[in-house]
Amino acid sequence: MPTIKRLSFIGLEYSFAAHKAYGMARGGGFRRQGGLVEVETDAGVIGVGEAFGNPFITGFMILEFAAFGLVPAAALLPSALHAQPKVAPPTIIKAGTLVMSINPTLPPLQFVDDKGELKGMRVELANEVCKKLGLTPEYIRTEFATMIPGLAAKRWDMINTGIFFTEERSKLMYMVPNEQAAISFLAAKGNPLGLKTVDDLAGKKISVELGGIEERRTREVAKMIQDKGGKPVTVMTFNNFAEAFQALRAGQSDAATSIDATAMFMQQRGDFTRAISGVFPQTACFAFANKALAEAVVGALNDLKKDGYYDKLLDQYGVLKIDGAFAISGPGPA
Repeated sequence: MPTIKRLSFIGLEYSFAAHKAYGMARGGGFRRQGGLVEVETDAGVIGVGEAFGNPFITGFMILEFAAFGLVPAAALLPSALHAQPKVAPPTIIKAGTLVMSINPTLPPLQFVDDKGELKGMRVELANEVCKKLGLTPEYIRTEFATMIPGLAAKRWDMINTGIFFTEERSKLMYMVPNEQAAISFLAAKGNPLGLKTVDDLAGKKISVELGGIEERRTREVAKMIQDKGGKPVTVMTFNNFAEAFQALRAGQSDAATSIDATAMFMQQRGDFTRAISGVFPQTACFAFANKALAEAVVGALNDLKKDGYYDKLLDQYGVLKIDGAFAISGPGPA
């Protein structure tokens, strides 16, 4: 039987001596309970299998190889999984991992499916960035209002929730534009109030997530209407978009604010009608506290654009792309 010389778990390596490739291999303190592993033996063979281990207790790991034998890793694993991490602490919080905050309440860009799994364009894009960097993606689900303070406190490495670029924010974080987005106003299904322009929102109640650019733009619309002498708009804020949409569904609000892609998804699903769209077009970003990490992600995004993945993904979701090369926008923290 061959003996394991090297085992890599998504960029993290463990050494094993005198353990056989088939059977039990003593390991230590796994972060996760399962995942793909890459194995090299003293015979020079590279294989791939499934690793299972208690994430809290030093114990045993079982290597299960396809067809009960070592399988060439290149046949089963994307080449990106072979890459050694291109960034490490203190550039990132946790070795081998990119920790990201996300508020998964905006289908189809970021949401939780009926199996409880994170899905959406922004999740897919970030996962591909992680592959380019040799890192494992880890998501922390949280409300938008916690994201900027959490980034500053190093609770996560990156904000991945489509945070809109503003000059003010670009002085607090390193912002990397990665998509174009505009604001829509959703109405109850069938648009019973006949909303067609922002002026039609006069005297209406609008539900929106607290703390984001959507709230800011909604308040700007309210002020525009007021300045024109229209009836006051009531802006109703909620912890997340799911709650804001539920308020519209329950008749507590007359309209709800979201980005265009989400509004179109909601309309196609039959939940609401996208009554007003294309308001305040602007740029959505990834955001970072660490400049070196931001630059590494810029490089990965440019690689994804070069190989065609970026364009194909955003076209699939109907999201407007960033023209030209990716770059950090704004000065970053002082």
